Amino acid sequence: METSIGFPPLTMAVFVGLAVGALLLDMVTHRGDKPVSLVKASIWSIFWIAISLAFAGFLYVQHGPDVASLFVTGYALEKVLSVDNLFVFMAIFAWFKVPDGLRHRVLYWGIIGAIVFRGVFVAIGTGLLAFGPWVEVVFAVIVAWTAVMMLRAGGNDEEEEDYSKHMAYRFAQKLFPVWPKLHGNRFFVTRKELQVELQKPENKGMTLAAKGTLFATPLFLCLVVAEVSDILFAFDSVPAVIAVSREPLIVYSAMLFAILGLRTMYFVLEALKRYLVHLEKSVIALLFFIAIKLGLNATDHMFNHGYTIDANTSLMIVLVVLVIGVIASLIFPGKEEVQPENN
Repeated sequence: METSIGFPPLTMAVFVGLAVGALLLDMVTHRGDKPVSLVKASIWSIFWIAISLAFAGFLYVQHGPDVASLFVTGYALEKVLSVDNLFVFMAIFAWFKVPDGLRHRVLYWGIIGAIVFRGVFVAIGTGLLAFGPWVEVVFAVIVAWTAVMMLRAGGNDEEEEDYSKHMAYRFAQKLFPVWPKLHGNRFFVTRKELQVELQKPENKGMTLAAKGTLFATPLFLCLVVAEVSDILFAFDSVPAVIAVSREPLIVYSAMLFAILGLRTMYFVLEALKRYLVHLEKSVIALLFFIAIKLGLNATDHMFNHGYTIDANTSLMIVLVVLVIGVIASLIFPGKEEVQPENN
């Protein structure tokens, strides 16, 4: 007996059980507003990778090496592509001046949203493939265009984006009046509470909007901007992982397990960002590779030329490109790292 998406109930039950259990564990173990240390983040990152590999082992036993390889390839690809998204999150947090202790709270709710929207996009993306190979051509163009845009943007990191002009920021301002200061770890604060705040000397001269009983804090604006940024990122990452497999469960499970470890991975990357100066180049290279893979798959269906890239080869290329990016960062550190020290 199989489910409508091609896997037996046992596989679905194990996937759902692991996913729900992991979410509950993450919710319970990362409470409070204390900064996450590099050591703690590293340990948890290893734990999430181990959980993902355990599910890959289950797939290997139940469905064979090919299915397990597809999952691991999709997982590794989503993990690598998420690196650039996490760097964007760092820029967002810096612009909103979010304290270290509150960043994991924004990331938690951002990741919940990412899990929901990835499910929607995977369902739509895999469903569109039924319309024919031209859909893969469209996906290939989207992924390649993203790589080109990242390549053209290289070297412009010093230009700080003004997130007050971000569409999500302006939309949130239209929904709620905004209190311009952080209020603990709250996303919203009531008018009654703010009337008390206005009595404090440091808030002298500040006034409240004429209407509204609920006010958004900068932390909520930060969450909205981060969430919309992640949704835009999904337009690239979902087609990329679909290039690995058309099976919705493989695509979604690979993305979900990769996303579950992103919150702790963020703090690892934040600490190591200045050392991983060439990792983004690996992401760009992988996007071009995925565009080529999608193009080959599509044209093979159209013209039967016989040239495709199998799952094991894809996995090896993803891992090798990632390792090259890390090693290159260690051997050829960026010049900008040492220049500020001399000024």
